[in-house]
Amino acid sequence: MSPFLKRFINGLGSALAIGGIVFAAMRLRDYSAELDLSRLDSWLFVAMGGLAIVYGSANFLLAEAWRQLLIQFGEYPSGKWAIRIYGISQIAKYLPGNIFHLAGRQAYGTSDGYDAKALAKSAVWELGLLAVVGGLFSLLAVPLLSDFVPLPVSWALFGFAMVAGKKCIDKIIGTAAGRAFVWQAIFLAISGGVFLVLLELLSGGIQVSSMILPGIAAAYVVAWLAGLVTPGAPAGVGVREMVLLLLLSPILPESTLLLAVVLGRAVTVVGDVLFFMFAWISSLNVIQVHALDNES
Repeated sequence: MSPFLKRFINGLGSALAIGGIVFAAMRLRDYSAELDLSRLDSWLFVAMGGLAIVYGSANFLLAEAWRQLLIQFGEYPSGKWAIRIYGISQIAKYLPGNIFHLAGRQAYGTSDGYDAKALAKSAVWELGLLAVVGGLFSLLAVPLLSDFVPLPVSWALFGFAMVAGKKCIDKIIGTAAGRAFVWQAIFLAISGGVFLVLLELLSGGIQVSSMILPGIAAAYVVAWLAGLVTPGAPAGVGVREMVLLLLLSPILPESTLLLAVVLGRAVTVVGDVLFFMFAWISSLNVIQVHALDNES
């Protein structure tokens, strides 16, 4: 890919991110009179803190998925090492460009003696598998957009696609990659569930059929994926919010949805920071142990 094309793609992604932020801000302005800020009581913030802890803890699953991919490509790091490196580097996804967390992992891994090619392959396949898993979740969201596919059919298709996807990955790449696929799927399911719980808290109970709730959670996963694959959008900021509004505004009150989108971003940011802090403190302990070993 030529340098000009790379700059163009990154610029396009950044433009989408900015456009998404502007879009969400404009919708917030339009519905500001309808936003019931009285719902933002202390109990809601306590609940948001709990959801942030759940989301931050779910990042351990992504770290384990990355470790399984490294195992697939011939490296065998410990779980503690993978969590430490993944957590410290992952916070860099909030930097413009949306690639610095991957570069950080590559740098940390090679400095600790792991093969550069295996690290690069693990990064590529991590993104590829996340795209596949997120794409499969879109099957649950199809009934939100069209009545052509009944809800039970979308559930059956999703279940079949997940099982078939796991078997295909086991055969084409390897069983360790298949395990990574499963961990990523669980992470995305938890992420969608966190958004769904937040939406329930804000609305006092979503006024839709309970059968459609998995589709709403899946819509969050689709929006998360859109942000992930957009170059130049740091942590999918703007893109995720715009896609969520487009997918869910036809079935949910937009004032409540806007508030959930904004607070949902706050929950994920705090969760990522908590995961980073855990990994950083773990790294300090490792440095201290090494220092004591050198003194003895």
